Amino acid sequence: MPPNLTTFLRFQAQRHLRSALRRPGDILNPLVFFLMVVTLFPLGLGPDPDVLAGLAPGIVWVVALLSSLIVSGRLFQTDYEDGTLEQLVLAPHPLALSALAEIISHWLLSGVVLAAASPIFAAMLNMPVQAVPVLVISLLLGTLCLSLVGAVGAALTVGLRRGGVLLSLLTIPLTVPILIFGTSAVREAVLGYDPSSWLALMGALAAIGLILAPLAAAAGLRISLEA
Repeated sequence: MPPNLTTFLRFQAQRHLRSALRRPGDILNPLVFFLMVVTLFPLGLGPDPDVLAGLAPGIVWVVALLSSLIVSGRLFQTDYEDGTLEQLVLAPHPLALSALAEIISHWLLSGVVLAAASPIFAAMLNMPVQAVPVLVISLLLGTLCLSLVGAVGAALTVGLRRGGVLLSLLTIPLTVPILIFGTSAVREAVLGYDPSSWLALMGALAAIGLILAPLAAAAGLRISLEA
């Protein structure tokens, strides 16, 4: 990889991280939403620990998916509004690499933070201790996949004033396999079985997404700019 491209990618990642840190609400809102929903489920389902433990994998993963949708819509919004996106299109480096840098930065400040906080939510839902490491790993892989899928939808809707509903319609069908694999991995761990096959499938999805999603996001950004 040429040194100038390495410097460009590092600059892009640092720029996106600094920009996100200036808006702490973008980081805290998904966590607050996650906490509120996880708190409400025991109130609605009752305090029975066995019921909560059985439903915990599905609850955590559905809330993780919804939390991802909350923040995905703003992935490229700032660059679009201040004109940076047009400059990136004209830059000598591939737009897909710029999109990848923003996706990874977004994942670090949303998915990784959510995975780090997930043991607290697992304890609130009475999830067995042996399932917590699998929950963290599945959320790390799954939120990366969700960020990649969300980036494609965000790129296609970045120029729309009310693109949130369209973003949901575009991305939710694509996130169903991620939801199934993540929930199944955690459920297997809760039951004491081996979840490695489900985690391997999630890893494969993440690897494929890292290759294809930036290319699709770059194409979507170009379409949005030309519209």
